[in-house]
Amino acid sequence: MKKLSVSALLSLGVSFGATAAMAQDCGDVTIASMNWQSAEVLAALDAFILKEGYGCNTSVITGDTVPTITSMVETGAPDLAPEGWVDLVPEVIARGTAEGRLVPGALALSDGAVQGWWIPKYLADANPDLKTIDDVLKRPDLFPDAEDASKGAVHNGPAGWGGTVVTAQLFKAYGAEAAGFKLIDTGSAAGLDGSIARAYENQQGWVGYYWAPTALLGKYEMVKLDHGVEFNAEEWARCNSVAECPDPQKNDWPGDTVQTLMTSGFAERAPADVKAYLDTRSWSNATVNALMAWMTDNQAAGEDGARYFLENNEEIWTPWVTPEAAEKIRSAL
Repeated sequence: MKKLSVSALLSLGVSFGATAAMAQDCGDVTIASMNWQSAEVLAALDAFILKEGYGCNTSVITGDTVPTITSMVETGAPDLAPEGWVDLVPEVIARGTAEGRLVPGALALSDGAVQGWWIPKYLADANPDLKTIDDVLKRPDLFPDAEDASKGAVHNGPAGWGGTVVTAQLFKAYGAEAAGFKLIDTGSAAGLDGSIARAYENQQGWVGYYWAPTALLGKYEMVKLDHGVEFNAEEWARCNSVAECPDPQKNDWPGDTVQTLMTSGFAERAPADVKAYLDTRSWSNATVNALMAWMTDNQAAGEDGARYFLENNEEIWTPWVTPEAAEKIRSAL
């Protein structure tokens, strides 16, 4: 797994800036923005609140679950991962917390998140026998590969996502190749989204990895497949989430804990009110879905979504911050 150096991380940053006087109390903060919508807007939200409310000199850098959290443990950078899908990298998280290198903050999603393999609802309605992954793998004809219609296709996420690793391991565990399926690398988040959109527009078969909360699942109704087995935490940590493991077994996909993560260095140097904010800030799937739907409809980036949220949801965010910070944030808006 490639490690990201501190200088490489910072070179990717988009500076949010602050005056030297404002930054004296809080200092520099590097914030990881993962390449999906909910993580992008949460990183932008934290950057705005920490800058405008607490005088931090914030920089947002591009990241992904596995390399970002690994870098936090091994290099101490970036300082903050607002939306850490911790169940995707259990060994790294366990090592980081045991060695005192990672400090957990608030649950980013108060009601957790869902990942797994999904099929379109219209296909599930037309084929009520398709309930489980094993059911789907019996019908490669319903999910033809675009380049080879004699094969079925299971669509995966891009490299760097923890869910991509798990999907590849489950593909092996359920014997999908022997059942006549190919594992498709969609290349990017946009490629994965596009494959679902095309299937819907043409009412075609589609099966593959996705997650909630997302704006896309609000637009295209999908049904999550049952894994047919109970969740085995030991097996998940041993092999399902480890790319190099050669013998994965069938397993359920647990509901995900999505948590804010800080490096110990940042947690120790951060002012108490900044740390309190990061230990408190949490929102629900319903809130995030509504925000992402607005962002999608308006082609809004994370910074725009953060401002929209702050302007329209004072009852949610003001309890996260001090009264003094709230006034500064309102003034900045």
